[in-house]
Amino acid sequence: MTVRRRSRLLAAAALVGATALAGCSAASSRAVPKPTPATSSAAAATAGKSSPSAPHADTSRSESPSSRPATPRPSRDRITAPASRGKAQLRMPAVSNAHNVYADAGANKLLPSVRRDPAYAYVPHNKSGDVWVIDQRTFAVVRKCKVGSELQHVVPSYDLSELYATSDLGNRIRQIDPRTGRCGRTIPIIDPYNMYFSPDGRYAISVAERMRELVWYDPKTWKVHDITPLPGCRGVDHADYSLDGRTAVFTCEFAGRVAVIDVRTHRLIRLVNMPVRNTMMGPQDIRLAPDGHSYYIADSQSNGVWVLNGAATKVIRHIATGKGAHGLYLSRDSKRLFVTNRLEGSVSVLDAYTGRVETKWHIPGGGSPDMGNVSADGSQLWVSGRYNNVVYVLDTRTGRLIRKIPVGRGPHGMALMPIPGRYCLGHTGITR
Repeated sequence: MTVRRRSRLLAAAALVGATALAGCSAASSRAVPKPTPATSSAAAATAGKSSPSAPHADTSRSESPSSRPATPRPSRDRITAPASRGKAQLRMPAVSNAHNVYADAGANKLLPSVRRDPAYAYVPHNKSGDVWVIDQRTFAVVRKCKVGSELQHVVPSYDLSELYATSDLGNRIRQIDPRTGRCGRTIPIIDPYNMYFSPDGRYAISVAERMRELVWYDPKTWKVHDITPLPGCRGVDHADYSLDGRTAVFTCEFAGRVAVIDVRTHRLIRLVNMPVRNTMMGPQDIRLAPDGHSYYIADSQSNGVWVLNGAATKVIRHIATGKGAHGLYLSRDSKRLFVTNRLEGSVSVLDAYTGRVETKWHIPGGGSPDMGNVSADGSQLWVSGRYNNVVYVLDTRTGRLIRKIPVGRGPHGMALMPIPGRYCLGHTGITR
C-alpha cells in the first residue's frame, strides 16, 4: 500500500471513528452471564458466497478491487497498543458439561432477560439490503427495516440483548431490539461480512472478508482495539471456538484452509489446509462437535463436510452430504447436526458426535437452503432460501416442510430470537 493511499484511509477512519463515538450509547443493562475462569483449556471479492454457475448466483462483489468503495481503516490513536494483548486473561463462563458444550443451550433454556421477547425470525437480504421480521408462530411478516448495501447476517449480541445486521460494503451494522423487533442506531464498522464475540464477551470481532482481517472492537464503545491481519486467508467468513475458548478457527473460503487464532493475544497461530484446497466455494460454515473432539467444516465444492481434529492441527476425514454443503446447525439436544446442501435443495442429518449420516431431507420442488437456526423449543429448523427468495421452515423430527415463506431478494444469514443459551459467540446464533 502506498503512503499516499494509507494517509487517505487513515483520514477516512478518523471520520468514521468520530461518527461511531457520537452515535453509540452504553451497552444494554440486560442480564449477562457472570464471567468465570474456563474449566479447560476464486476471487476474494465474491460477496454472495455462491458459485458463478449456481442458479441466480450473486455477483454483487465480482468487481475488480480498484472499483470497490474504499474501506475506512482505524486511525492509530484509536487502537489499543498490541503490547497489552499478551497480558490479557481469558475469562469465560465455565463449561458445565465437558461432554456437551451446548448443554446450556438446550430446548427452552432461555435467559430470564429474554423469555418475554417475541418469537421472531430476522431475515437479512443481500440484494435488497433490508431486514424482514417474521412472526415464528403465524409466519407473517410483521416489520421491515432498511440497513444498507449488501446486507449479510443478523447476529445476536453476546448477552442476547440486541441484534446486529451487518452490511459489509456499507461498512456499518444496524442494531435491532429483539424485545420489539424494531431497528435502532447505525454503527460504523470496518467491512463486517460477519461478526463474532470473544468467549468472555470482551470483544466484538468484525470478520472483514474483503480486507482479510479480523477487527477487534470494544462492544460498548465500538472503538477498535486492534486488528489481526490474515493475508493467507482469502474469503475469511465463519468461525467457532475450542471447548476451552482459548482458540478460534476461522474458515478461508477462497483459500481452501482455516486460520487458527489465539483468542488471548489475537494472533494467528497457524493455517491448516484442507486435503483438497477448494478456492471458489471452499470451507464455509464451521461448528465444534458437542464434546470438543473435532470441528465440522462445510465445504461447498467438496459437497460435504471436513472433520478437523479438536486441536485444530489436521483434517481427519471427509463426510459426503450433498451438493453445495454450506450451513451447520445443531439440534437442541446436541445429538444431531443439520447440514444445508444449498445447491441440492436438501438437508443432511448427521450424528453430531460421530459424524455418521443418519438421513437426508429433500425440500419438495427443490430449493437453496442456506443459513438460519433451530427454534427455541427445538421443533423447527428455519433456513433462508438464498436463490429462491423464500424462507423454509422444517420439522426437525421428520424433515417435513412446514412452511415456505416468500421474502425479499437474496435472503442470507437469518437469525431467530429468542434462543436458548447463556451467551452468544456470534454468527446467526452460536450459543453455549
